[in-house]
Amino acid sequence: MLKILVPIKKVVDYNVQVRPTSDNKSVDTANVKMGINPFDEIALEEAVRIKEKNPETTVISITIGKHTVQDVLRSSLAFGADRSILVETDLELGPLQIAKVLCNIVESEEPDLILMGKQAIDDDCNQTGQMLAGILGWPQATFISKIDLKEKEVFLKREVDSGVEELKTTLPCVVTV
Repeated sequence: MLKILVPIKKVVDYNVQVRPTSDNKSVDTANVKMGINPFDEIALEEAVRIKEKNPETTVISITIGKHTVQDVLRSSLAFGADRSILVETDLELGPLQIAKVLCNIVESEEPDLILMGKQAIDDDCNQTGQMLAGILGWPQATFISKIDLKEKEVFLKREVDSGVEELKTTLPCVVTV
């Protein structure tokens, strides 16, 4: 049985014109449409595709934040995740702190594959997946556009300047899409 963990982040909808707060230190999110980070949605969609090919697969979505982020977990369940995890905190966490929290979840859930969005559209950090792989000591593949699983082997493709690069690794691993 394959277990896939998909971290998701609640962000301002990509179609919304953002405005700064009055102190110019952050983005005003009051009365603004929010949703799942688009790259995380791609990761969730890929996890559901894998599950469709391998029905014994379990897809678990996870998010970290205030209780108000529960709606993205409900959306992920409607999208096809089997269950979800909320790590509730009022703290503003950066990529390293998020990676450490995810590492604790990985220890308890023991997933075979972590599928993540390559970056969040709110901070564009593109760091959490790589940091998580480093902390876990797992192989990683970034900016992946195609993934195929055959037993414990993972066959990956990503677009590069010279065409398509083909990669291969083994489970468990971290993949960003």
